[in-house]
Amino acid sequence: MTRPVALHTVTTLGTSASSLPVVLPAVKPRGRTALRSDARFDGFDASPERGADRAASPRLGVPERTHFHLLSFEGPDTYARVGGLETRVSGLCEALIAAGQETHLWFVGDPELPGYEVRDGLHLHRWCQWLSRHHPVNVYDGQQHKTPDYASSLPPALVREQLLPHLRRGGRAVIMAEEWQTADALLHVDHLLRQASVREQARLFWNANNVFGFEHIDWSRLSQAACLTTVSRYMKQLMHASGVEAIVIPNGLSPDAYLPPDRSAVAQLRKHFAGRVAITKMARWDPDKNWLASVGIIADLKRMGRKPLFIARGGLEPHGKEVLAAMHQAGLRVAHRSNESGDLRGMVSSLGACQDVDVLNLTSHIGPSGRRALFRASDSVLANSVKEPFGLVGLEAMAVGGIACTGCTGEDYAMPGRNALVLQTSDPSEFAGLYHLLGSDLGYESAMRRAGRATARQYAWPEVIRTMLAPRLGLASQPMTS
Repeated sequence: MTRPVALHTVTTLGTSASSLPVVLPAVKPRGRTALRSDARFDGFDASPERGADRAASPRLGVPERTHFHLLSFEGPDTYARVGGLETRVSGLCEALIAAGQETHLWFVGDPELPGYEVRDGLHLHRWCQWLSRHHPVNVYDGQQHKTPDYASSLPPALVREQLLPHLRRGGRAVIMAEEWQTADALLHVDHLLRQASVREQARLFWNANNVFGFEHIDWSRLSQAACLTTVSRYMKQLMHASGVEAIVIPNGLSPDAYLPPDRSAVAQLRKHFAGRVAITKMARWDPDKNWLASVGIIADLKRMGRKPLFIARGGLEPHGKEVLAAMHQAGLRVAHRSNESGDLRGMVSSLGACQDVDVLNLTSHIGPSGRRALFRASDSVLANSVKEPFGLVGLEAMAVGGIACTGCTGEDYAMPGRNALVLQTSDPSEFAGLYHLLGSDLGYESAMRRAGRATARQYAWPEVIRTMLAPRLGLASQPMTS
């Protein structure tokens, strides 16, 4: 008997309300092994380097003789690499440098490294080093002292040593500041540029990746000094509720996000996961990341006899103990695994021998190549946060042909039923229903993987700069008005 054609509702990217039906042809069921062995059928492009080439396109639409200066607490040093902000800053800098733009990063770096160096074309300016020596944990250790020092001492050096010589020779500058810790520094830069009568040659942006520290910001002054931006429509609405108007410029992906996962690693992982519903989640142990609800999803799948395998990678946060306790209370068998060698082979090996467990709790770092392989080999990647400003993990999974399952807050890229699974309730059975539909129609799964990869290419950093940032460069010198 011929199965009926599946009809799915698709929310169009870039719209908030319009939807249209997409008809996906019925496909005869095939075994999971057959599906996964056919690279093109399951959404994996045999030549994914084309996506990486596109991500490295130098055509950004930026005016000539424009220098970029990024102000951020986080940066490439291990000391300054704490959360997603470093990923954002590094990807943005990499894209600008690849396009031939002189780029400087002013960050709170490792106190034992040089105060200034050029690395792979990026000018690194490490600030607050004298304070960091007294606060050795990480960049945010002692931030109550670092923030005022950054705001008072960095702007004069930036303006005197970099901006004034360039602007007085007829050049242009874009200064982009990240998060609340840099707001006062950006106000200071604005003041100094006005004093020097060169403000019209500079474009100032301040970006919010989350709502942390909003209570410290003088919004009236900041909105007059800079163009305020944020990373998603969800964040835009949160800021609007506080009386702040912001422009959405989303996060992007760097070229390595589009590199093909190691095929032998993917094949070995799938061998480990054979006969299981492999679900991966990587996030901080934070209630906002919805770990407890994720445990509920795994427990629900186990009760249904679906044989789930939950690959969990959290952090060092105390909420992790609560999550692990919930796993045991739900009757899930937990095994703790670490990658002793630290390489891709070690990661793959650490995920073996999992037939008698329900949860693999990964306790060691997973590098980019490991993330790509794991995202690709999993049946789904849970990125189902309760409050998610953007949701980079889901987009990274889509970039390598994985099935992302997101929440419904800041993940503007997720189109329910088209390129991702999207959870919109707290009912753990919602995932089982959505996944059952996907797993029973392998043509649908293949189409979703391909759609996810196509969407991810639109979020390559050069594309974000060209389509979202560059058109704003001529507007950023004026205050935002309603």
